Amino acid sequence: MADLIARLREDGIQKRVIQEGRGELPDFQDGTKATFHYRTLHSDKEGTVLDDSRVRGKPMELIIGKKFKLPVWETIVCTMREGEIAQFCCDVKHVVLYPLVAKSLRNIASGKDPLEGQRHCCGIAQMHEHSSLGHADLDALQQNPQPLIFDIEMLKVESPGTYQQDPWAMTDEEKAKAVPVIHQEGNRLYREGHVREAAAKYYDAIACLKNLQMKEQPGATEPSFQFDGDTEEQRGRDVTRVTQCSHLIQPSRPGPAFQFAGAQTRLPTESSASRSGGREATGPEAEGESCTGGPSHSEPPGCAFVSP
Repeated sequence: MADLIARLREDGIQKRVIQEGRGELPDFQDGTKATFHYRTLHSDKEGTVLDDSRVRGKPMELIIGKKFKLPVWETIVCTMREGEIAQFCCDVKHVVLYPLVAKSLRNIASGKDPLEGQRHCCGIAQMHEHSSLGHADLDALQQNPQPLIFDIEMLKVESPGTYQQDPWAMTDEEKAKAVPVIHQEGNRLYREGHVREAAAKYYDAIACLKNLQMKEQPGATEPSFQFDGDTEEQRGRDVTRVTQCSHLIQPSRPGPAFQFAGAQTRLPTESSASRSGGREATGPEAEGESCTGGPSHSEPPGCAFVSP
């Protein structure tokens, strides 16, 4: 472990263990899933918090070897055991892309597309492309990069093949194969009355397709690649079902338009909902299915540890 920490220091990463972990250090082969809570802080004396996964109610899930846009997270989690809590102070070179990554994670936490507003290009090009990320703190960090501190609590480490991947962590080929499966899972949840969970599944299917389409035309702001008719039809059904489920969750609140691939669908109004008995006949029941509801050994420059 001492050798590992020394290598981190040489690369501009300072680690401080707050709580020892359990068992042996996992091997973290490609495909290993690390689930952890994180807190991101400025490296100034105040230690201002930028992001906190606990506040958002969901830990981060990172698949090793998937070329995550913030490689330093993969570097640091691979030094941790289950149950360990540690603080990492990272030099600027490791966190230049943090504002873009943070924006995507904030989108996910709020139920938005993690790629919203992004063009298909490298991370550095995206930084120059965006005059604003929509968050004042991230804009300031993007304009004036500085070392960052990450408080990490390793909750769980899972070997490849022992877990189900989230859609955002899949390869393109895996996404294409997963869409029909995710779609059917959404149907099952809908029939069983788990409307909110069903909406999340339909949204995952749409996000997978949108991500694949955007990659067909680098630099495009809208998807242009056309799938076959069956896939286009399924996408349309999923868009409708997301809005339908959203209305069932909040029937008295006609939400904003949901846009995807140039199409726009608006949540049904109260009057249209009442005419259809509270929901449109476009859910799984429309397919003949029943429905029941819903380099230095010193600390990196400008970096000071803070209390977690």
